[in-house]
Amino acid sequence: MMRHLRNLAALLTLSLLTISAGPADDGRWYAGDYSFSDELGGFSILSVTGSGTKADPIEIREQLDSANPVTLVIRSGNNALGEGGLHLRVVPTNNSGLAWIEFEFELQEIRGKPSDFYDGLSFDQINPDPDLISSNRFAHFKSNFESFDRLRFSEGHVDPRDRPVFGFLITDVTPVGEFYLLQDPRVPFS
Repeated sequence: MMRHLRNLAALLTLSLLTISAGPADDGRWYAGDYSFSDELGGFSILSVTGSGTKADPIEIREQLDSANPVTLVIRSGNNALGEGGLHLRVVPTNNSGLAWIEFEFELQEIRGKPSDFYDGLSFDQINPDPDLISSNRFAHFKSNFESFDRLRFSEGHVDPRDRPVFGFLITDVTPVGEFYLLQDPRVPFS
């Protein structure tokens, strides 16, 4: 009987190790000193891994079911971005049924209000390093720091069901505990 219980406990432990981590009871996904939430709707987080450093960026896998803008809520456990900022890799699955011809990210310290120079939140505005900004589907990016903080990827496309990868650094010289990352896939129009 005891041997059977040990085998059962070992099997249970092994099965728990193979299950992918999911959101916590509060609906947030935790990685490093941060939590991430799809609570504002329009998309679903599928997984979050990493610590947020340059060597180990936080990777957020998500599914966008339309071509409408969505907002990721980011919270810092210590009300500050880590030393060197927050290195992110965003991997959205295009489940919209439409091709994306551009993709834009916008930072907001106050929801619905684009980040500006004075709030300190940016895509590394103080030391912009193009080597820290990447995409596997778009050949060009443009950083706008004023009068808002936006990062637009262009000269490429993402077919339906495809998964582009975007990498960038977020810094905040006057940190707050919660901020927002607006994600806006762009589709062709006539």
